[in-house]
Amino acid sequence: MSGVGVTLMAGVAHGQTLSADALLPALRQGGYVFVVRHATSPGEAPDAQTANPDNTKLERQLDAAGRTGAAAMGRALRDLDVPIGGVFTSPAYRALETVKFAQLANPTSVTELGDGGQSMQGVPEAQAAWLREKAAQVPRGGNTIIVTHMPNISRAFPAWGAVADGETVVLRPDGKGGTSIVARVKIEEWPGLR
Repeated sequence: MSGVGVTLMAGVAHGQTLSADALLPALRQGGYVFVVRHATSPGEAPDAQTANPDNTKLERQLDAAGRTGAAAMGRALRDLDVPIGGVFTSPAYRALETVKFAQLANPTSVTELGDGGQSMQGVPEAQAAWLREKAAQVPRGGNTIIVTHMPNISRAFPAWGAVADGETVVLRPDGKGGTSIVARVKIEEWPGLR
């Protein structure tokens, strides 16, 4: 994994730190939750002429870098044999596109991960609580992926600070309702994990 800028965080089991060399083998075993901020999208919604044909509500959509990054992340997860179990996504178009371009199978669209039609003006505590609870659930098989937005992430996990577009915060649930951050992987870093 040399040359990859993966940020490793707090320890996992028994206070041990997960080394860069241990990250990929651990992810291959499953049991982690990936909280992903959707891939890059412009700040403004497209107009009818520039919107994707299936973007009928004219919501923000991924830009070229977002589409490329999401596709590369998904391809890397498959190539690296990282098993994915549940996939939960915001119903917002840009989050659904992130899942689509990453080719993540069988996503479940969850209202609590979205913007409630408010274009990210505010996230109620109930949505933050849902995200915290889902992130603390030990996956039944593989790893769980949750795709959402920065306001949702910052309301649920204010200590994390800014999470970049497409960045993944890898959590290890402790089985008692808590989590530990084991890594932060930017979207462009996934293909470099070896």
